[in-house]
Parts: sequence; C-alpha cells; structure tokens
Amino acid sequence: MDGPGSLSHSTWECKYHVVFIPKCRRRTLYEQLRRPLGEVFHQLARQKESAIEEGHLLVDHVHMLIAIPPKYAVSQVIGFIKGKSAIHLARVYGEHRRNFTGQHFWARGYFVSTVGRDEAVIRDYIRRQEEEDRRLDQLNFWPDEPPSGGAR
Repeated sequence: MDGPGSLSHSTWECKYHVVFIPKCRRRTLYEQLRRPLGEVFHQLARQKESAIEEGHLLVDHVHMLIAIPPKYAVSQVIGFIKGKSAIHLARVYGEHRRNFTGQHFWARGYFVSTVGRDEAVIRDYIRRQEEEDRRLDQLNFWPDEPPSGGAR
C-alpha cells in the first residue's frame, strides 16, 4: 500500500513491524513451507483489509511489515493470520509429517512495533535479517561443551 489508506471518515497510515515464531522454534519454515506460507499470509491479510508490505520467512521466525486499518486491532489481525495459517498447514501438510502438532504450529504471542517515520530502516532490516542470522551463526565459534583439559 503506497501512501495513506482511507475509510469512510478517516485517512490512515498504520504500519507495524511484527515478528513471531513457530512453537519450540521448529526449523521447518525455510525448506518446505516458505513459499506457500507467504502466499497464505498475504491472502489472510487481505481478508482483514490489511496488506503485508514487506516480509521474510526465516528458518525459525517470521518478520513482516504490515499495514492494518485502524478499525482492526493489531492483536485481532495477527491472531487471525497465525490461527488460520496454522489450520491451513495442518490440513495441507499435517498428514504427510510425523509429530506435526496440527493447529498449534505457532507459539503464543508475538513482537510488534509501530513503524512511524523509520519505515525505510525497518524495510531494510527485514530484507537483511537472513544475512545477519548467517553472519551471527558464523561468529558462534565456541563449542556447546566446556573445553576439556585442565584440573578437575
């Protein structure tokens, strides 16, 4: 959505940066579900008269910049998107996978921040999030176990 939206008696520009995760931070989003889930998110947002302007599905979390009209609460729209997408995943992919928890795909809660005048910064952040995650993973060169040797 370019520029402000309008309702019958108001003009609005309400954009939010939203982040949410799958339950137990399952790392399944990237390979199997990334493309179809993005399309589902866009369709569900349109049902609530909202628009996902920028989005990125990472290995274990989702970032989106979403414009939501003021007649809807952010919690209402995000709850709708998470709930309906989980139902979609359960119907389409649930019977093909073992240990799929059905309609409880997403963890409870989410992070949300108003975008305000920093929209360009948020858009850039969302676009570069995957690169940043890879960079941070490479920096994590300490092993998970304590170093062996030394006095016991």
